[in-house]
Amino acid sequence: MNSDAKLSQEANSSFTMDDFAKALDKHDYNFQKGQVIHGKVFQLDPDGAFVDIGGKSSAFLPRDEACLRTVTDLSEVLPLNEELEFLIIREQDAEGQVTLSRRQLEIRQIWDKLAQMQDDGQTVSVRVTGTNKGGVTIDVLGLRGFIPRSHLLERDNLEALIGQNLTVGFLEVDPNNKKLILSQRQATRAASFSLLQIGDLVEGKITGIKPFGVFVDVNGVSALLHIKQISQKFIDNLEQVFQIGQPIKALIIDLDEGKGRVALSTRGLENFPGEMLEKMDEVMADAQTRAEKARKKQAEES
Repeated sequence: MNSDAKLSQEANSSFTMDDFAKALDKHDYNFQKGQVIHGKVFQLDPDGAFVDIGGKSSAFLPRDEACLRTVTDLSEVLPLNEELEFLIIREQDAEGQVTLSRRQLEIRQIWDKLAQMQDDGQTVSVRVTGTNKGGVTIDVLGLRGFIPRSHLLERDNLEALIGQNLTVGFLEVDPNNKKLILSQRQATRAASFSLLQIGDLVEGKITGIKPFGVFVDVNGVSALLHIKQISQKFIDNLEQVFQIGQPIKALIIDLDEGKGRVALSTRGLENFPGEMLEKMDEVMADAQTRAEKARKKQAEES
């Protein structure tokens, strides 16, 4: 035997079972709760599934952790020998086995998706599942959410909303406290806002009268008709000019979608200073023609 072979044999004989165990430990994963790992299901069981995750022993996925929705046949959602992602929900027991979940991984991914949708200002379709004093409970991609009564379009008969699909915007997405609060009114405002343009003639109803101006509801969007934009003539008391619920037509002169602000004007519809105060009905009846005239004048000036 040459010297090289002899050294190799000595090296092999000195590699004991303890060394083998240490080598295994060295290459074994450090599995921790909350960690996302890859693995392959190799056996289905009435109580769940056994998964190869590369450890010394297999991992186990309980039946009720297989999927967010209820499934009768595990093979539908856990195909054998196909690499899938899993979330560790319990660390190694005495036998070194960890417990996995696909359901909670789905939930985590949905929370991430909803948070991104909120950041992007998107809306989502939800199904109303129940009611309580404060509003309605909803199903949002499998998660439970809530719409306060004040953020619903229909606030009087909440029971009638059960089973309906609503388009809503996001008020709060908090996965840590499992708080998911949404708004139908916000989504309606966003949709209406996207249709508005500076220079448009819009029609709405007066919802509030303040010393500085009147608030107008324009298809769910709250707009302000400032006192200085009502007439070319000074107005002493707005409550003597307008009343709550009164329909009014006005020009959009400013938009700030980020702050949800819409500024209106009727002074541009006047043929002479004070016409809005003296002959408002005539101004409103002929508003379309007057609006076109005002736009043409502005275009010539610019």
